[in-house]
Amino acid sequence: MEAYTSFAEVYDTFMDNVPYGEWADRIQAILKQYQIEDGLVLELGCGTGSMTELLAAKGYDMIGADNSEEMLELALEKRMESGHDILYLMQDMREFELYGTVRAIVSVCDCVNYITEEEDLLEVFRLADNYLDPGGVFVFDFNTEYKYSEVLGDRVIAEDRPECSFIWDNYYDAGEKLNEYELTLFVKCEEEGNLYRKYQEVHYQRAYALEQIKRLLKASGLEFAAAYDGYTGNPPSDTSGRICVVAKENQKQNRK
Repeated sequence: MEAYTSFAEVYDTFMDNVPYGEWADRIQAILKQYQIEDGLVLELGCGTGSMTELLAAKGYDMIGADNSEEMLELALEKRMESGHDILYLMQDMREFELYGTVRAIVSVCDCVNYITEEEDLLEVFRLADNYLDPGGVFVFDFNTEYKYSEVLGDRVIAEDRPECSFIWDNYYDAGEKLNEYELTLFVKCEEEGNLYRKYQEVHYQRAYALEQIKRLLKASGLEFAAAYDGYTGNPPSDTSGRICVVAKENQKQNRK
């Protein structure tokens, strides 16, 4: 089953522990370092639009791209509530298209790890390089192998809430560096009293090393600029579970 179909309905509920506000502040601070305080910004893998909305509130003209129709429907509902002029596109990160360039591209919540083939991730980076203004930046994060092997590993994670519950069966293949999790959801049917509907999805993510990311960035034409331990601003370490990367458009004279 395609990821984030049935899960979209309750995605925000289970992601309420993600400090989107702090991440948005940090992303804004990074963009300001590169004199990007306004203008067009694209979010790849925007999901339900939580980060897109926060960056729009900070004055950026946001475009959100995601390949899940269900997630984008929720993002559109948020846009109606906020009144922000956000353009949402249903596009795959591996082949996204824009009508012009943007000042910055962002991607949060380990969307990069869902690109499980190196050549596909290289293409994402090439497209980012192609659609960035001269001197523009690409800010993204990824889960590390440490997180997959030591934090998630072969574990079962469950959470029970009145309106919905989930069981997360996680498996990590260290040889293939591939993380698989089977997600079983139980979502309460408001129109049917105490009945719950069961949904199942399977998600795959690949573990990337920072040096691997740097190599792919260089091959794409982008210039690696910085890496941090998540959104803390501190340098990454061997026990970083999430690394935030900043890459720059290299101001090439001959763009693709």
